[in-house]
Amino acid sequence: MLVPCVASLACAASFAGAASAGAAVNPSLPAKEGPGPRPGPAVLYQPLAHAPQLENVKGSGWTAPPILVSGASAYRKGEFLYQGYLYDDHGAKEVPDPTNPMDSPGGDPSGGDIFSEPNGTYTYPTGAGYDENAANLVELRVKPLTTATAFRITLNTLENPGLVATAIAIGGTPGVTHPFPFGANVSAPAQYFLTVHGSTAVLTDAVTGAVVPGPEPTVDVDLAHRQITVDVPHQDWNPGTSKVRLAAGVGLWNEAAGTYLLPGAIASETQPGGAGADTTPPAFFDVAFRYNAQEPLPGTPSATSEANPAWWRESAQAAALAGGDISSFFAEVDFAKLKARTNDDMDGQPTGVPVSGAFDRILASHFTDGEGADYATGGCGSSSGCDGALRGQLLPYAIYVPSGSQPANGWGLTLLLHSLSANYNQFEGSRNQSQFAGRGEGSIVITPSGRGPDGWYYDRAGADTFEVWADAAAHYHLNPAFTDITGYSMGGYGTYKFTSQFPDLFARAQPTVGPPALGVWVPPAEPTGGTQSLTQRMLGSVRNVPFLIWDETTDELVPIAGVLEQVAKFDSLGYRYEFDQFDAGDHLTLAINDEYAPAAAFLGTETVSRNPSHVTYVYNPTMDFPADGTTAGHAYWVYGVTLRESAGSTPLGTVDVRSQGFGQGDPTVGETTHGAGVLTGGTIPAIPFTSQAKAWGAAPAEPAQDGLVINATNVSKVSVDATRARVDCSATLAVTTDGPLRVTLTDCPGGGSRSHTFG
Repeated sequence: MLVPCVASLACAASFAGAASAGAAVNPSLPAKEGPGPRPGPAVLYQPLAHAPQLENVKGSGWTAPPILVSGASAYRKGEFLYQGYLYDDHGAKEVPDPTNPMDSPGGDPSGGDIFSEPNGTYTYPTGAGYDENAANLVELRVKPLTTATAFRITLNTLENPGLVATAIAIGGTPGVTHPFPFGANVSAPAQYFLTVHGSTAVLTDAVTGAVVPGPEPTVDVDLAHRQITVDVPHQDWNPGTSKVRLAAGVGLWNEAAGTYLLPGAIASETQPGGAGADTTPPAFFDVAFRYNAQEPLPGTPSATSEANPAWWRESAQAAALAGGDISSFFAEVDFAKLKARTNDDMDGQPTGVPVSGAFDRILASHFTDGEGADYATGGCGSSSGCDGALRGQLLPYAIYVPSGSQPANGWGLTLLLHSLSANYNQFEGSRNQSQFAGRGEGSIVITPSGRGPDGWYYDRAGADTFEVWADAAAHYHLNPAFTDITGYSMGGYGTYKFTSQFPDLFARAQPTVGPPALGVWVPPAEPTGGTQSLTQRMLGSVRNVPFLIWDETTDELVPIAGVLEQVAKFDSLGYRYEFDQFDAGDHLTLAINDEYAPAAAFLGTETVSRNPSHVTYVYNPTMDFPADGTTAGHAYWVYGVTLRESAGSTPLGTVDVRSQGFGQGDPTVGETTHGAGVLTGGTIPAIPFTSQAKAWGAAPAEPAQDGLVINATNVSKVSVDATRARVDCSATLAVTTDGPLRVTLTDCPGGGSRSHTFG
């Protein structure tokens, strides 16, 4: 088992080594060209991490690979698997706990879950071992043995097995329900109930409540893998080759009382909250065998409202638990198929593994800061660093896979980044998601968790974007040149940030109501998140990435004054952009309207030009997090950018290199044009906007020469890949610099390198 990295110099060194040595080649990711780094950060190219929860311990008898798609089941290698949802353990919909830390992420008393509020109202005890996540089911497996039936329960968090209990309803007649034992206050059809808590398992008769006579089930608890295995002897129950109905739930255990630990109104150190005045609340925080087709997608019409949010894909669970009956959540396990070791992902069936459309995947991160979640202190909102609220190694992400055959060159990839106070399911089921997916032969759309609602794509919250990208590339064939980035609000900021840090990853970019800096920026005042977070200073990097910018005139969260300064910078640089300023609505109007066909058309099917003739790169090292593998400082065929003065809170360096070896000049820059239009097709009949844009004409041909024209500010070192820049080691260097600058030509045709110092 590989141990995940934690923030450390050793971890930073491992990423740097992988970047220079080159990880195993994955054709779905951008290829390495020459001696410089591959496009983007090093973490994008790390081999996928291993997580204990997803492993089968050697000699355990469990061998099937995990599904890694939430709300799905499959038959694999003689095992039946169900994959649960991550961080969906919010229990029944009762009365919200006023102390719920999710209502005030990072201690912000204004709360503002907006697009990440749970439907269930349960909160965990504040004492040790609960980690705001102790009853979260990752996976449930079952398989027949020679003399017993084995069940394996995998939890996202497992520090103290005595704090948690899992109940499995076995058999039963549909429509005839029985209460789960030990005060669960939940019913389901069952012939038997298997209750597992700590290292104890009890099989009871569902009708009489009596313990089934015979040998006790055996329990093995593997804390390292957070897995609990229970073997039920055939003397107690033998499924043979029949089809057996299973249902299951996970709750907390009161060891002193020998019953479930039930929530009260407000969580304390030893009792969960969120049940209001209910004296017999349901015990389960998480229910198994809920399928993708059952849990509403939050972006579908009428699926989500302030009264019935579905952002965590647990609204059906919350409603069923509130009614005390989970009969609708079950699996029919065919033991004949298990004994025949039939492999069946049940493609196309409601309970099977989806291959297209919107669903949630699970990845193993390279990083972990413990177990569970920390909504109480895990808030971010700073460019200095962000561990995030989701602290575990397993992380969810939303994905949309177009229907139809995979294109010969691979799917496109669109990064669709979520908003502040939102989660990864923000766009699931929306046209924002599906319209971006429907371009050309199809683009897979991914939305990372960002480790919670407010990471602003810094540190761990930023690394998660690239870990999700790598995970998608490992499971789907992608065309690495057909890649775009977009996002809403904080996701729009992430669009500006990642594109200016790593411009050679993206063909086009489309921020919607995105702030130019972390927080609020009303010039001439400094952004609330600090000048170091201001992407306007870095826009020189996006010379080769056209932008479509959507904003609202009366946006209360993203003041138009800062947006206009951002647009003015695009215009003064002479770069390609279109700015549509919508004249009616607030910050959420475009999200509610949910019409992105013009934005999807703008992104189109353009591909990344990895070797343009002119590269401008602005390096902001305050956005580097070496221990996460997200260090920048390179773009296209320019790399090794080193600042001369890097002290202070807002260091910045710029290098501009135009190669004369391509035989072309810069494209002609058109005049700034103005217009107007109306956005139609959404939930709002018509939203008028004014438009401002700049375009490029053709690049004029000119005689090819062996030369580079370089302008640098506050840069002491830079390397140029001569082959990619179409020059050689004897190239003429015309350099303008504000101080000493060492220019190194590498990968020269015929071999070798050459360095010169100027200034």
